[in-house]
Amino acid sequence: MITAGLRRAIGAAVGRQDADPLLRPGPAPGSYTSSLPFRLDPGDPRQTAARLAARLRDRPWIAAAEVTGSGFVTVTVTHATLARLAIRIANAGPACAESDALAGRTVPRPGPAAVADWPQARAALAAELTARLATAAGATLLIDPERVAVPAPAPPPRDPVAEAVDYAGPDAVRYALARMPPGGEPPEAAVIARHVLANPAYAVRYAHAAAAAVLRWAAALGTRPAGFTPRLLAEPGELALLDALSWLPERVAVAARRGRPDEFARYLAELAACTIDTMSSTSFRKIADISSERLWLADAARTGLAAGLGLLGIDAPTRL
Repeated sequence: MITAGLRRAIGAAVGRQDADPLLRPGPAPGSYTSSLPFRLDPGDPRQTAARLAARLRDRPWIAAAEVTGSGFVTVTVTHATLARLAIRIANAGPACAESDALAGRTVPRPGPAAVADWPQARAALAAELTARLATAAGATLLIDPERVAVPAPAPPPRDPVAEAVDYAGPDAVRYALARMPPGGEPPEAAVIARHVLANPAYAVRYAHAAAAAVLRWAAALGTRPAGFTPRLLAEPGELALLDALSWLPERVAVAARRGRPDEFARYLAELAACTIDTMSSTSFRKIADISSERLWLADAARTGLAAGLGLLGIDAPTRL
């Protein structure tokens, strides 16, 4: 998507397709800042940034490329490019989270692990999810022929993780574990079981259901996404949601590279918050009057959240 296109464009501009552009959010929706000049030329990053920006400006989908700060390059895509992301994601389906950012790299296939407490459960899931995310980002899953699969020892009869699953449900526990950083505090079953938006384990699934509901209600009225006029997606909340969606494949790759699936789970919570805010706005309340462009946006939000939840191995409900 957009970050993948930027990755290729920056790689071509510096003559190294394997160069990580080190992207981070820019100052406005549709803007992306690269710190690559600091890595390429620590002595004079501003000069390197100026050359890089000049080579990026001729791209028709880039509205501006400029040197910012002490040597960053900030790229802003055109409004049409950002808006059309709604169609691209909806049409891509689960592949909207994929990229070639880790192409050529290998990751080990995680083996069986004993799970008897929260730290062990977190470590086992982190290994599994890192492999999932890396594969989505283009890495190759490495199978060690010397490894002999050994069944994990059975956990104690009533370990705390199993008790939490019984109380809160497997998806809530899995998301809470995925979101748990190394050395983090174990989740409380009573907290992650709550059906409130302050609970990320619920909010991410709720956001998917909210976007799916917009499409379901529109379909019941015989309305479906059709034509698309980019300028009609211009409200601040819509732009914020499009911007959050544009980071999906990059967040997958970064979390895999760092071995930190908790960072991806937290990104999904941010994407969910943008989705809920937008689906709750006045532009989406009157389904009979909703524009085709906003139906595309709802479909993109539903698709992106489903892809992210799928990578975490969590169900994406259409009703809650």
